[in-house]
This record gives sequence, structure tokens and C-alpha cells, in this order.
Amino acid sequence: MQLAHAYISKTPGLQFYKLMGSGRDRGFSPFPDWGVYAMLGIWDSENCADNFFKDAEIFGRYQAFACEQWTIYMKPKQAKGLWSGINPFTPSTELDKDNPLIAVITRASVKVAKLIKFWEYVPISQRPILKGCKGLIYTKGIGEIPLLEMATFSLWENIDALKNFAYNSPEHQEAIQKTRKIDWYKEELFVRFQPYRSVGTWAGENVLAPYLNH
Repeated sequence: MQLAHAYISKTPGLQFYKLMGSGRDRGFSPFPDWGVYAMLGIWDSENCADNFFKDAEIFGRYQAFACEQWTIYMKPKQAKGLWSGINPFTPSTELDKDNPLIAVITRASVKVAKLIKFWEYVPISQRPILKGCKGLIYTKGIGEIPLLEMATFSLWENIDALKNFAYNSPEHQEAIQKTRKIDWYKEELFVRFQPYRSVGTWAGENVLAPYLNH
């Protein structure tokens, strides 16, 4: 993935992008999943994104090595924090009030001096996700640099399911308190999106199709 910057950085209509690997577990994980990689892109338009996925030579190379791919189109709803020194997400003015789906990216860059304390607590903080949360459709840990720069991507049926996890999970509340107390991160970002289009498959199925076709 990291060898692709020279090609992808010149893509017409691509405002911001990140190329990432993934973790073996559903959330943050120190162990890589060597079979799953992710690309996040912010585009001038949906057509620019479609043209890249259809015609870009570098994406064609990825497809040649992949047994499946899954692309989710989303509109930013809310963003707080920084990624590589900027907040690249501008809330959309074209949200669909009849679409309750919520996608979330929680991203963090961990201070080297706090790595041990951070990773000691990760298994506890992720218990609710690993056990399964009501309304959670999908989640995966992704990141740019193992151990240091990670993110979680999650899909929820609605805002109530997300809030139930965020506010009623003791482990998640404790993680928030520890973040403030221990000051783990040198940079963090929290973004909510509205997914509106899903192309391709994950584990053999289009995960969002049942929700978007209602």
C-alpha cells in the first residue's frame, strides 16, 4: 500500500486520502491482518471516485490481487479533531433525513511514552465490541502505522445504537476517562458519516444492502 502514494497522490478530484492496513481483531489490534487493506478518500464528487475505481491503473492492480472488495460511499455529518494536522471532513449539507445509518471513524496517534499503558487497556475497552453490541452492523480496526497510528471503522443501524454503546458501556466510559487522565494521544479524530451507497462484498455479502434497499 505504501508504494502507491506516487500514483494515488496525483488522482484527479482526490482531496485527501489515507492508505491503511488492518488489525486482526474487530477493533484496535497490535496484530496485523495481512489479508485486508483499506483506502479512505475525500473526493470533489462521486463521479471522481467512480472514475478512480473504474479506470485507475493502481486500483486495477489491487483488484487483480483481491478476492473481493467493498466500497462504502458516505457523507460527513460531524467531525472533531485532527488527522495529520488537519480536519479534512466538511459536514455535508445534503444528508438524507430518512436514512438512519451511521458510520464512525475513531482515529488516534498514540504517544510513544504511553504505548504500554495504552495497549494494556485495549482488551478491556474493546470487550463490548467483541461481544457484540445491539445495532452494530460491522466494525474493523485499521491504521497507518502498527501500534502507533490506528483507527476503528464501525457501521451502526442508527444513532440510538451508537449512543447506547458510547454512553451505557462502562468499558467505553472508562476508556474516555483514561484518555483524559493519562493523555495517551498526540492526535485524535472522531468522525460520523451517513453511508448512502455500498458496492461490492465483505465475506461474500453486501453488508449494507439490506439497510439501503428499504
